[in-house]
Amino acid sequence: MVSRIEITNAAKNLINELKALHGELMFYQAGGCCEGTQPQCFEKGSFYPRMNDAMIGLVEGFEFWVDRDLFEYWKYSHFTLDVIEGFGPGGFSLETPLGKTFKINYRLFTENELAQLPPVIRNE
Repeated sequence: MVSRIEITNAAKNLINELKALHGELMFYQAGGCCEGTQPQCFEKGSFYPRMNDAMIGLVEGFEFWVDRDLFEYWKYSHFTLDVIEGFGPGGFSLETPLGKTFKINYRLFTENELAQLPPVIRNE
């Protein structure tokens, strides 16, 4: 089966650091506004996805949710969660005080990958 999301080693390391500081985590990628389209990391239970938002997979065992409208735009794309040094457009994510920012790199799925994609979970 093809995964909709993967993570880099830098993202794995940061997730493990945040887990040690905050416990269980979750990720949400919004469709714009204050936080832009930067993925946000929260303590699990401190942010609630909206109705019909899409959970596209797990990163290090933690749910990665995407805004319903953004998912419709990017549903044919593979996400790679990475980290950059510095502050992104939003300041709500748990990595911000560490001087880092999660970011997503995209690529289109191949036709073969599209045929093997698992369904997404929708928040109801």
